[in-house]
Amino acid sequence: MKQSYGILLYRWKAGEPEFFLVHPGGPFFVNKNDGTWTIPKGEPNANEEPLNTAIREFAEETGYRPSGHFIPLNPIVQKGGKQVNCWAVEGDLDPVKIHSNTFELEWPPKSGRKQNFSEIDHAGWYHFEEAKKLINEKQQDLLVQFNNLVKRNI
Repeated sequence: MKQSYGILLYRWKAGEPEFFLVHPGGPFFVNKNDGTWTIPKGEPNANEEPLNTAIREFAEETGYRPSGHFIPLNPIVQKGGKQVNCWAVEGDLDPVKIHSNTFELEWPPKSGRKQNFSEIDHAGWYHFEEAKKLINEKQQDLLVQFNNLVKRNI
């Protein structure tokens, strides 16, 4: 099973958590919104520790390196069968100032023309209900897990 490692960044506003989500870049997601947002995540390099992968991927996709107390969440499995392992950590960044790495893709298909696209084209902070609507359906459980942890610790 393929593995992916990511970070659910949160902050507190008016006593409620907000979640930092990113929208995938490239031509396939340009006109898609609800259900397409995600946590910053990616696959490990050879012999890379899982949490280090999650931190590196977050930094590559946003330009921000999270730090602090990382809270492990239970892994989820996306529709394609990839397991996503995630840690929640408190932090704050301006979504307007993110800068993402890029990837190359032949576009339009079969045109022979290669184009570079940002891996992430925009990001934002969202309260639980809005985040649940925007995030990939299988990743909704990460938000629910975090909320349940917070409620148990209040």
